[in-house]
Amino acid sequence: MRRLDTEMWAGIAMLVVSVAVAGPVLFGVVDATLPRPWWIAALVLFFAGLMTAFAGTRAVLRHAGFGAAVVCSWIVVGTTAASGLLPVLLVVTAASSVYLMPLAAGAGIVLANTAFLALVYWPVAGSTAEAAISVGFYLLIQSASMLSSATLLKEQRMRRELTEAHVELRAASVLLAESARTTERLRISRELHDLIGHQLTVLALELETATHLDGPRSREHVERANGVARALLRDVRGTVGQLRGEPPDLAAALREVVRELPGLEVSLHVEDGIGAGEAEAGALVRAVQEIVTNTLRHAGATTLRMSVATGPDGALVLSARDNGRGAVEPVPGNGLSGLRERFESLGGGLAVDGRDGFSVTARVPAP
Repeated sequence: MRRLDTEMWAGIAMLVVSVAVAGPVLFGVVDATLPRPWWIAALVLFFAGLMTAFAGTRAVLRHAGFGAAVVCSWIVVGTTAASGLLPVLLVVTAASSVYLMPLAAGAGIVLANTAFLALVYWPVAGSTAEAAISVGFYLLIQSASMLSSATLLKEQRMRRELTEAHVELRAASVLLAESARTTERLRISRELHDLIGHQLTVLALELETATHLDGPRSREHVERANGVARALLRDVRGTVGQLRGEPPDLAAALREVVRELPGLEVSLHVEDGIGAGEAEAGALVRAVQEIVTNTLRHAGATTLRMSVATGPDGALVLSARDNGRGAVEPVPGNGLSGLRERFESLGGGLAVDGRDGFSVTARVPAP
C-alpha cells in the first residue's frame, strides 16, 4: 500500500473542498437551473474526469479526462450562478493543469475559465464593478494556485534530478574505488612475484645445488633450509593468488549506491556470504543505479524493495519491485536495454514486469 505523501494529502483536501462548495446545491439549499439529477451527474463526471486525468496510463486518456473535468466544471458553475463558492471548482482545474500539460497550456485554461466566469457573472451581478471584482478575484486565485503548483513541481523535479545525479555519482565512485583496489592488488601481487618470489626461487636453486656438496651435517642443514625456502615460496604464491582473486564487497557497494535517497524508501537485502567477480559486481552496481534512477524518474513510487540472492542454478539474482504506477506494456528505454545487453554478455539476462508496480529481475552466472 502506498504511503500518503504531501501531494496525495493536497489532492484529498481539494476533493473535500470541492464537495463542500457543492454542498448547498447537493442538499437543496441553492437551486440550479439544470435539473438536480443532471447537475449531480455533471458534478460526478467532474470528479471522474480529474481522477482519470491523474490515474490514466496514456496521455490521450489523461487529456480527455481533464477536458471532461473542465467542461463539467463550467456546467456545474454556469447553472448555479447564485452560489459564489462553486467557482472554486475552476480553481481546482487551474491548479491541476500544470500536472498534466505545459505551463502555457495551463495559462490558457485560466483565461478560458475567467472568460467563462465573466459571461456567467455579468448578467446576474448587481453592477459591472461587482462582476469585475468577482471575476478578477477568481482570476488571481487561479493564477496563484497554478503558479504555486508549477513552483512545487519545479522544486520536486530539481530535487529528483539532484538525487539521480547523486545515485549516478555514488555508483561511479563505487566502481572507481573497486577498480583502484583491483589495480593496487595487481601491482602488489606483481611486486611480490617479481621481487620476493624471484629471490626465493634463486635461493631454492642455490640450496638445491648445495645438497650435492660434501659434508653430511652441512647437507642436513642445507636440506632443512631448502624446505623452508620452498615453503616460503609457496606462501608467497598463495598470497599473490589471494591478492589477484580477492572478490569485491558486493553488499557494501550496493548499499552505498542506495544510501539516503530523499523521497524514496529503499530496502536492500544481500544474501550472507554471497560473492561476485569484478565484472559481475560492476553489472549489479549499474543495475541498482538504473533501477533507482528509473523509479525516481518515472514510477511515482515511495518504496523500492531490492534483494540479491543465489538462484537454484547458482546464479546471482537481483530482484527489485517498487510500489509505483507500473505499466501494462513496459517498453525498456536505453538504460534498461543497455543493462540487458550487459547481463547477456556475461551469460545472464534481464526481465521487467509492470503489472503490479514495476519489477526488474536480473541474472548473472556466479564467477
